[in-house]
Amino acid sequence: MTAIIAILFLVGYALVASEPATRINKSAVAMTCGVAGWILFLCAGSRYISGLYPAAFAEFLGGEQPTAELAKQFVAQEVFPQTAAYICGIVLFLLATMAIVEVLNAFGCFDVLRTVLRRRSGRQLLWLLVVATFVLSANLDNLTTTVMMLVTLRAVVRHRRHRLYLGSAIVLAANCGGCFTVIGDVVSLMIWSKGAVTPGNYSTALFVPAIVATVVPIALIGRALPEHIELESARLGFRGDDGQISAWGRAAMFVAGLGGLWFIPTFVYLTALPPFVGALCVVALFWVGIEIANAALIRSDQPVARTFPRVLQYEGMQTLLYIIGVCLCVGVMAETGALASAAAWCDRYIHNTYIVSAVAGLASAFVDNALLVLTGISMYDVAPHAEAVRAIDIDYARSFALNGQYWHLVALSASIGGCLLPIGSTSGLALMKSEDLGLWWYVRHISAKVLAGWVAGVGAYFLVDYFIR
Repeated sequence: MTAIIAILFLVGYALVASEPATRINKSAVAMTCGVAGWILFLCAGSRYISGLYPAAFAEFLGGEQPTAELAKQFVAQEVFPQTAAYICGIVLFLLATMAIVEVLNAFGCFDVLRTVLRRRSGRQLLWLLVVATFVLSANLDNLTTTVMMLVTLRAVVRHRRHRLYLGSAIVLAANCGGCFTVIGDVVSLMIWSKGAVTPGNYSTALFVPAIVATVVPIALIGRALPEHIELESARLGFRGDDGQISAWGRAAMFVAGLGGLWFIPTFVYLTALPPFVGALCVVALFWVGIEIANAALIRSDQPVARTFPRVLQYEGMQTLLYIIGVCLCVGVMAETGALASAAAWCDRYIHNTYIVSAVAGLASAFVDNALLVLTGISMYDVAPHAEAVRAIDIDYARSFALNGQYWHLVALSASIGGCLLPIGSTSGLALMKSEDLGLWWYVRHISAKVLAGWVAGVGAYFLVDYFIR
């Protein structure tokens, strides 16, 4: 049964990687494979649980003889809820951050971007886009940031060729900016939710590498842009609250929203509750504060909100469904013991976290990086002490301890490696849909630049890890 489940998921991985060619939505593939995998595991549960959960299963039986029906009940009541709880934590966290973005957008807090980005100088516009995307992605999730910036880019830049270069820079900056904070990317959130890293240590370790991995390719992309870029004519769409909420008021709401997100790690540290509880708490307080501060406007007969971009709503919902499917797939693979066997093989034959992370990064160019990261981090348990890790030597073992090298490198390599091709991340796929970007164009003009940034970023991590940390 393990072989059947593994083949099912390998087929699913292949379909996810070939989504642009097959036109089969990867969210549907992930959900189908995840549900099918758990059904197969449920049917063959008695083959696994007696070896994986001997004490818990014996207690569950209460002296009764084990049967196939009791094994199914044990899987449904004791095993599956662990995966379900992990999924719920990630999805609720993402829903909370999406709600904050929706409130900020409703009150026009992102409008200032269009004004700031109206620069005819190609390189000035490029760096402003990159800095804004990098900062926003570190606080919001990178897909939301990417789509918001791509919508803004289409409203500012006229020529599609220029938007292709600038959009590629947005994708890279969003992935790099999101990878160095635990709240900036699904990849980072998964690692934090697993308990493999602490927020402060994680950001300290990856801040400089993320900047280096961004600056190097962006500097190369800047050479391909002309000195002057033709801009779209400014269009000021009607919104009834323009005269009611000042620019300072929107700025205050924007800072409050981002500040609330930064408070989440502190909330988790103080309460020991899961991250999604902190996110929901921030959403509740932020929303109530916005309602009170704008009570007069909300009671008036003027419109106070705008429709959230449909592309953002669509991509956000698909991302949530995809994450659910991916977690279901990886969860059942872990229960069968296949991931533990893969970890043992890597320990014996590769035995180097840099090589393993490099393989994960290269694979992320073809298969979505969230899927690769969740598979990679599920192969190992987090050990508070290096001696508790399955490894051959103590230095290698420390890589899998709390805040170990392995967790950092997998996140960094998968985030940047996912930019080697536009199909490697949800942000890249959003760019392909937004600008009808061709895969071959991206390979010819962007991939080599991203590769140079990846190598530079990993080199920067090695120097920071060896000489500073």
